[in-house]
Amino acid sequence: MRQHYRIDYPWWGLEHRNLSYSNEPFNDPESLARWQSLGYTQTRFTGDMYDMRNPEPAWIEPFRKLFPWQHFSWSVYRMGPGTTLPNHTDTYARFREIYGIQDPDTIFRAIVFLENWQSGHYFEINEDPVVGWTAGETVIWRNDRRHLAANMGMTDRYTLQITGVPDENIFVQ
Repeated sequence: MRQHYRIDYPWWGLEHRNLSYSNEPFNDPESLARWQSLGYTQTRFTGDMYDMRNPEPAWIEPFRKLFPWQHFSWSVYRMGPGTTLPNHTDTYARFREIYGIQDPDTIFRAIVFLENWQSGHYFEINEDPVVGWTAGETVIWRNDRRHLAANMGMTDRYTLQITGVPDENIFVQ
């Protein structure tokens, strides 16, 4: 399942550009081994993150109202030019550990594109490409959906990742 939503008024402006981002290695060794066996030669498979281990920017709060999910967590993600994150499913290991979630099928993710699409920015979910977005476009899916992202362009690509456990009645399964 994948659903598209549009936030009509991107209240966050460009504040996400000024965060203190850091880079962490991809947390799924099986996926890393598979990608390397396919010929990926890069040493970094993730962009840079600013997440809920840091002070929450004020502009995140309205998202809590738009996504009144249990166990709401967030991460702002900056994908620099040349960064590729091959096809994968998220493990939600840290999220599941923090909140004691046993059933991963209850977990959903929303990706909010924080800026308008630029040439070379790419996202794909279940072999369905997403390009040409405008700031505020949001893609939501359940935990087990395969997806990938890449930045083959000349500018940073910014997204907000929201993870949570929504009320069952919010989405059609």
